[in-house]
Amino acid sequence: MIEIKSEDRFMAETHRVENQPPPLQDYNLYLQDQALTEAVAREGAGWAENELDAFGVLTGSREMIELGFQANENKPVLYTHDKYGHRIDEVRFHPAYHRLMEVAFENGLHASHWINPKAGAQVARAAKFYMQTQVEAAHCCPVTMTSAVIPALLQQPDIAEQWAPKILARQYDYRNVPSEQKQGLTIGMAMTEKQGGSDVRTNTLRAYPLGGGGPGQGYELAGHKYFVSAPMSDAFLVLAQAPGGLSCFLLPRWRPDGSKNPMQIQRLKNKMGNVANASCETELRGAYAVLIGEEGRGVAIILKMVTMTRFDCMIGSAAGMRQAAAQALHHCAHRSAFGKRLSEQPLMQNVLADLVIEHEAALALTMRIASALDRSEQSESEKLLVRMGTAVGKYWICKRTPAHAFEAMECLGGSGVMEDCIMPRLFRESPVNSIWEGSGNVQCLDMLRAMNRSQGSVDTWLSEVQAAAGTDKRLDHYVAQLSRELADPADIEYRARAVVEKMALALQGSLLVRFGNPAVAAAFCASRLTDNSSGLVYGNLPRGVDCAAIIKRATPALD
Repeated sequence: MIEIKSEDRFMAETHRVENQPPPLQDYNLYLQDQALTEAVAREGAGWAENELDAFGVLTGSREMIELGFQANENKPVLYTHDKYGHRIDEVRFHPAYHRLMEVAFENGLHASHWINPKAGAQVARAAKFYMQTQVEAAHCCPVTMTSAVIPALLQQPDIAEQWAPKILARQYDYRNVPSEQKQGLTIGMAMTEKQGGSDVRTNTLRAYPLGGGGPGQGYELAGHKYFVSAPMSDAFLVLAQAPGGLSCFLLPRWRPDGSKNPMQIQRLKNKMGNVANASCETELRGAYAVLIGEEGRGVAIILKMVTMTRFDCMIGSAAGMRQAAAQALHHCAHRSAFGKRLSEQPLMQNVLADLVIEHEAALALTMRIASALDRSEQSESEKLLVRMGTAVGKYWICKRTPAHAFEAMECLGGSGVMEDCIMPRLFRESPVNSIWEGSGNVQCLDMLRAMNRSQGSVDTWLSEVQAAAGTDKRLDHYVAQLSRELADPADIEYRARAVVEKMALALQGSLLVRFGNPAVAAAFCASRLTDNSSGLVYGNLPRGVDCAAIIKRATPALD
């Protein structure tokens, strides 16, 4: 007969929690990302090392990570009227969202590269934006637009002089009050309508001049916008049909006389991702706005903003890849199965190394375009590289991110789909950058326009990729194929996705071969640039890849 001791009969603790990774928090997002530190030094922002180190500590802290979760768990709420029945059109956010915005603005993610445009300024800013996005991506949308509006506003110097100082201020003020009462401002965008989407030339929003009209003058706008990003911004860049054609306007939330501008929010968008940031549908009922540039030049002017927002999509997707890979690497470094760490299992090594390779290729391309932005005013070839590289990078990096997020999620097993883990948020966020700011087809067509309208653009691209000539035979062969593709105009629009893919892979390969980690570069060329390449599923690396070295270099270590 077995004797049951009284102290064992009513045990509350049934088991010990073992074989689980510690939380990935309180680590340095900058120093624990070797690909990032190398890119910053390589692309001319080594002077920002100390500042980026400190920002890496901040963005990797448990406090910041918790803010990201809180902002996503508490969606913005629309209040169309106050309790007395006055129309207010106010979107209210959780305090965590506002704190994230404060951090972004205090650290100059919207302004540092414009205030002090020295060598490497775009690179340093891109590194910060990349780290901030890993904490929470949605709030970075208004940060992006506030940054990106500056090149468009400069097309109307008198308006830029009036608005730019507060746009560039490192202060965040979310109050729903006229801009005159604030020290810092945020900017949104309203381009698309129900009937047109990306085809903005079909827009029906009308602009009526108040007086003679013309650049910098007041107009009233009447019509609708189906997608307004960040509706609590202090002003918006808007496309509307003026007497002289489709034109660009700056639309403030308040009229010059201090009254509320009749930009009436109909509803907030119920998005699958990017939920901490508000997007909405609006009706404009005689809303006051000022014309930026000449009537009829709206697309050309607003594209100066869109180019910069598209570049931030590249940064954001590269950041999503890094956070997804970091989570998978961290989990597998601490989790054991079948007698070994997951990160030591050969098949899992194949998957993890492949995820790292994809991220490092995306980051290399992104930071190369950042450095081209720094030099684009002084160099025509760098300007052309920005023009082509933004379209190509926006297409390819953003397109590769959803499958990357899913594969990283699978590395965590069942825990990866739980909402107390960041992976579901990364997965829901992963398609956003590919769809917004011009979908994949729009980017490919934009690349074709750049080829046709910008003389020397193709030669500039080929010159950049051929800088690695003779270093890797697989890359040489791939670049030769790309040259033939670019020289063949037959059915080029039909083939545009294939052409853009080859352009992206050729440049990524060239950058990695020239500047990247040798193991990563060799694996990239073997897995992406050969006839046996399989881009459909991660974890199909060929034999001979030094997976252990690739995994070791990318796995974050807790402080």
